[in-house]
Amino acid sequence: MSLLGVSGLGFRFAWPTIWEQIAVPLSIAFCIIVFGVKMHTVAKKAGYLTVQDYLAHRFESPKSHRGLSAVSGIVVSMIYLAGQYTTISIVLMWLFGLPHWLALIIGAAIVTVYTVIGGLYAVAWTTLVQGLILILGVVIMAPIVIQAAGGITHINDVMAAASPMNVDPWASGAGAVFTPTYILSFFLLLTIGLACAPHVINNILAVKDAKYFKWTPLIAFAVYGIVMFLLKFSGFAGIVLVKDGLITLPKVPNASDFIFVYGVQYAMPSMFLWGIFAVIVLAAVMSTTDRLMLTIGTYFSWDIYKKILNPTATDMHVLLVSQISVIIAAVVTLLLAINPPDMLVWLIWAGIGIMFATFAVPLLAGLYWRGATHHGALAAMGLGLLASLVFGGISYFKLAKLPMHFSFMHS
Repeated sequence: MSLLGVSGLGFRFAWPTIWEQIAVPLSIAFCIIVFGVKMHTVAKKAGYLTVQDYLAHRFESPKSHRGLSAVSGIVVSMIYLAGQYTTISIVLMWLFGLPHWLALIIGAAIVTVYTVIGGLYAVAWTTLVQGLILILGVVIMAPIVIQAAGGITHINDVMAAASPMNVDPWASGAGAVFTPTYILSFFLLLTIGLACAPHVINNILAVKDAKYFKWTPLIAFAVYGIVMFLLKFSGFAGIVLVKDGLITLPKVPNASDFIFVYGVQYAMPSMFLWGIFAVIVLAAVMSTTDRLMLTIGTYFSWDIYKKILNPTATDMHVLLVSQISVIIAAVVTLLLAINPPDMLVWLIWAGIGIMFATFAVPLLAGLYWRGATHHGALAAMGLGLLASLVFGGISYFKLAKLPMHFSFMHS
């Protein structure tokens, strides 16, 4: 989702969105340094496997904190999944000319089947391979798209001629989205909010040896930064390609999200290369989608069903509940994805915003403040989740214009 969403955002709003390219890589380093190192040490001593385990034990709340964090995680994962299915649909629509609804069903069916059947074993191996394919593919193909548009200097000249605001570090004036105030909230949202993501922290907890944390923050920042900047510049290149009439985007509400795939189609006019690119995009999507579906199954079957509703449930029953919850989640998110928003990033930020509003305070306070209490953490999580859903709905359905990202409106 980020692969197409990042380039689509660059195409739509140009340079004022460049802060995303710093904040997202920084979030990985933030997660490892601020959460990972300390929580990993505590987790190994106490036997934690997930963020829910930590919250339940730290705040002496085996049910309320675990249940609330699991519900929040399920909501976020389903929002993300709607975006992932939309991305799969974009690729299949572009490559095979399928209608949106049919592309959605095919993509959802493939992911659901091998997640339910393969489980964690399949997800672990495919995530590694898919991640490597994504990095290699972007590093090779994005520069080709950028060069096809005339290179960075020419791209900047064209964007500046279209509107001087396109090459400014922020936007201003009536109707501007990326104002300095919004960018500040946006930067904190991505840096801290993404670092709070339970599925991200759970990966940190799964690390076998803490010695890997020594250079990982810097390496992750560099690799992720390179990929993010290349994607953003590809979106800038799309502005030139469309303006010069070299490509024409489809007449759909989320047309900007198609910019990277159409840029590749113009820069590399070969069906064989298009197929390789489709594999790269789908690898990026699948590496997150299957993990999200498995996360939903785990949250519901283990944290809610086993730990709260039926503590005596057998492993077979827990597995069955997990598989059923994955199938239900796939169907529900498929229905949500039928009418996607005008940009994929709105879904990405909505999910990150809910994680930021729900998890940032209890995680930071729980790790670094002895005075953090059960009731305080529960109030922070509950009010954060409720406020983010309310203000997120106001923002998503454009009921009112908020001065900053909705995840800050509860503070």
